[in-house]
Amino acid sequence: MISQTPYEAIGGEETIRKLVNAFYLRVAKDPLLRPIFPEDLTLTTQKQFMFLTQFLGGEPLYSNVYGHPMMRARHMRFQITPKRAERWLALMKEAMDEIGMEGPAREYMYQRLIQVAHHMVNSPDDETTNHLASL
Repeated sequence: MISQTPYEAIGGEETIRKLVNAFYLRVAKDPLLRPIFPEDLTLTTQKQFMFLTQFLGGEPLYSNVYGHPMMRARHMRFQITPKRAERWLALMKEAMDEIGMEGPAREYMYQRLIQVAHHMVNSPDDETTNHLASL
């Protein structure tokens, strides 16, 4: 019996590229998340593609270029609040819907991303994120 990795089950490179592109189009317009991302999202989009490929069982693209992901440490310089983590997840879910991702592989991926998003939180919500979250 041949079992697929989650990466293969969701459609591999093509699906990850579509997902990441749909996701960052949302991030670019989001008042809560946009401030913690660089002006040019090109490199960020590429890193996310590489990370998700590896995270879901594809080639270790991210590690091959940047070393161990150490996601929490790499994100520590950004104010990641509970509201920002939830918004990140909401935009990812919208992107998954837009590209037609469905089924058990999507659910598996989303559940793993919930864990990652919550692990990234490094700051409490404050007045700024409370105000922006309501936009």
